[in-house]
Amino acid sequence: MHVIFIEPRFPANQRFFVRALAEVGARITAIGEGSKSSLDDEMRHLLTHYEEVPNVCSDKALLKAVSFIQSRAHVDRMEATVEAHILPCARVREKAGIPGMSARTAFLCRDKPAMKEALREAGVPCAASAGVDSGDELREFAEKVGYPIVIKPRDGAGASGATRIDDDEELEAAILSSHLDHPGRSVAAEEFIVGHEGFYDTISIDGEILHDFISHYYPTVLEAMRTRWISPTFVSTNRIDAAEGYLEIKEMGRKVIKALGITTSATHMEWFFGPKGLKFSEIGCRPPGVRAWDLYNVGNDMDLYREWAMAICYGRGSQRPSRRLATGIIALRPDCDGRIIGYEGVDAIMHRFGDFLIDCHLPAPGTPTQPVEAGYMANAWIRMKHPNYDELRRILSLVGRHVQVRAR
Repeated sequence: MHVIFIEPRFPANQRFFVRALAEVGARITAIGEGSKSSLDDEMRHLLTHYEEVPNVCSDKALLKAVSFIQSRAHVDRMEATVEAHILPCARVREKAGIPGMSARTAFLCRDKPAMKEALREAGVPCAASAGVDSGDELREFAEKVGYPIVIKPRDGAGASGATRIDDDEELEAAILSSHLDHPGRSVAAEEFIVGHEGFYDTISIDGEILHDFISHYYPTVLEAMRTRWISPTFVSTNRIDAAEGYLEIKEMGRKVIKALGITTSATHMEWFFGPKGLKFSEIGCRPPGVRAWDLYNVGNDMDLYREWAMAICYGRGSQRPSRRLATGIIALRPDCDGRIIGYEGVDAIMHRFGDFLIDCHLPAPGTPTQPVEAGYMANAWIRMKHPNYDELRRILSLVGRHVQVRAR
């Protein structure tokens, strides 16, 4: 089995996918933007061949590299696991005649308005949404749906680039800041759904779900990524097979995979549950970010990177999730932008809850801070585990209240 893997360097956990492919016996050729000499010793050992390109998101550059590789060896699969790489990889895969996810499916998983249209036709409940190409179209959408609404890039991931709009004044400001009245501009406009937010992650084989996991956000992502004083968490439940309330989410996930034509792939689906019931938000045809698979591995005594490699290479899995532990991460924000000068409360928390620690990242004093909207792992964070989901939530809440990151 010969697999082309796109960009093995960044983010850091890309090497886990390469390592897993090697462990299940695949020969791996990687395509990336850095030089071959910049590969570390482990990566040089894992890869059979490496091709450098100026931009892995360029269809032209990617196809040229793939054609060169194919001229020297048969290629069985071509895979990417980063959101921005999925669509160019799928387009080049089709042009090169390599089996895998279609460009149509990759597009539907990337373009939010097209995604929602396809899913509504399949009976999947979604928030009202539209692709808008001008200020007038956005004004019409707001009048039809009512405030609040959200605008975001058509191909954005999660809350990246999202703006909540609550009234006419904010609407006009958003039109200006997004340059929506300029030719060629387009954004996704959506009804703002009030409710609890979570995500449903899967690995599927030939359109059938092999593994699935459910996590919960506290608070919603949009609020978490806009509010400094909040120490946001997401927690993976170990009750996914025991609680009847998750059956609706699982059924929705199966419908989404079928409607979008997803075959063998990892997926990351966002959902809301509130006064209007369960609503689908969006999907990425890739593993989740923020290294959520690390949490699933700890909670389920398995190696999902290896399971992904088994699915890609052999169309089957080799492990079963134990559902033994709930696991979660809490993001700890500096109290201001600048440089970190120290921490408060860490020793007390570790003394009290150290048995439940998975790992942590506490940047050294002097480290520049990252903005709040940079995400859950941008600054300090702590990951924890517990057999009881509710107890883990309580512990993470205490961590958020007592651990302070000081900066100036």
